[in-house]
Amino acid sequence: MKRLKNSQMLIGILTVFAVCFMYPQTSLAHSPNDVKLSYDSQSQMLDVTITHKSPFPSTHYIKSVEIKKNGSVVSTDKYENQPDQATYTYSYKVPATAGETLEVKASCNLYGSKTTNLTVEK
Repeated sequence: MKRLKNSQMLIGILTVFAVCFMYPQTSLAHSPNDVKLSYDSQSQMLDVTITHKSPFPSTHYIKSVEIKKNGSVVSTDKYENQPDQATYTYSYKVPATAGETLEVKASCNLYGSKTTNLTVEK
């Protein structure tokens, strides 16, 4: 009886390891660690710096960046990889005036997202 329990437990552990080995991206999936925004009013450029650590940026990456101005979507950009294994910056032309709110949502292709806000200054 004890031998049967040990065998069943061993089979269970091996099954878990096999699943993690066959689907490693799922076990590594996570939302972006950080999304930082900076806005240049003169050029009307929004820089979005994303930190999303991925040893496989062609298969585990930020798939979309959605930009809202005062709650309305003004842009949604989709990607099929990320340019770096950790931190990188995308730049977007977004006309905005002082006092307007910009909201950016960066979404991982496997799991999770992170949203950050910025109020435009003069």
